[in-house]
Amino acid sequence: MKYTGTVSIHKNKREARMEEPGTPQVSAAKVIAAFAVIYIVWGSTYFFIHMAIQDMPVTVMGAFRFLTAGLLMTGWCLISGEKLFVWKDILFAFFIGFLLLFIGNGAVAWSEQFLASSVVAVFLASTPIWFVLLDFSKWKANFTSAGIVAGLITGFAGIIFLFKENMSGALSGNGNKWETVSIGVLVIGSVSWVAGSLYSKYKTTTFSGALNSGWQMLGAGLAYSITGGIRGDWKNFNWHEVSTSAWLAVSYLITMGSLLGYSAYVWLLKVRPATQVSTHAYVNPVVAVLLGVFLGAEKISALQIAGLGVILVGVLLMNLAKYRKQQ
Repeated sequence: MKYTGTVSIHKNKREARMEEPGTPQVSAAKVIAAFAVIYIVWGSTYFFIHMAIQDMPVTVMGAFRFLTAGLLMTGWCLISGEKLFVWKDILFAFFIGFLLLFIGNGAVAWSEQFLASSVVAVFLASTPIWFVLLDFSKWKANFTSAGIVAGLITGFAGIIFLFKENMSGALSGNGNKWETVSIGVLVIGSVSWVAGSLYSKYKTTTFSGALNSGWQMLGAGLAYSITGGIRGDWKNFNWHEVSTSAWLAVSYLITMGSLLGYSAYVWLLKVRPATQVSTHAYVNPVVAVLLGVFLGAEKISALQIAGLGVILVGVLLMNLAKYRKQQ
């Protein structure tokens, strides 16, 4: 769940401790590389999710993706000599994986059954807005800032522009009601993603970033598997009807989207402010729109493009207000 630059939005006590003498320094090159991954690779995953769910149910795709990636990641950590079984940390990782990957990412995949992948990605450009709304410890500072309040209002106006055509069609009876339902699902997914991200950032565990993300993916994979069993998706799933392109899409999601992209995201949450990490919402929609339009033959209207622009203006207003306050 989405979502440029790396302007620092929050300077909190946690960051200050990172800069104290004796604290291990984080490589600037690693930070830049990790941001490049979540900016570009994650922008492409919307297109590949759409490819994968053409031939397999969302629950089956999610189970294949996250169980495989989770097993590979934890296996690598085992070979590296890490201690895998700290049960309280495993349960915490399962909980975060449920919020981020099952509800958050699952909302994206489910919605792409009814909405173009580029439109879903454009909606997730509003992710930084949810970070401001859900970071309760910053409410007093955020909601006494005229710039931040203006940014929030502008961002939500952009969401209305984005989905005006879908909602108007559904209300008039001429559109697909599931498109409107998908908007609500995306809101739930976005809130779950942000809540999981914030909780994960401020909760310490004994696991390394790689092992933490591995267990999170395993937890999400189990949730997808169980849900698929309850829905009957596994019973109706036919391996022979899955095209080569769908398997290649799942392979890309496992290697690039999960092993590389999600691990980079989890690591960045530990070393950078959560609102700064959320700036992947600036670039992801652009990458998704380009792939969806030029490779997937998707259509995105001028009004939806305007919605993206308004959302990004809102996020920019919030960021500028925070930057000026720091200065």
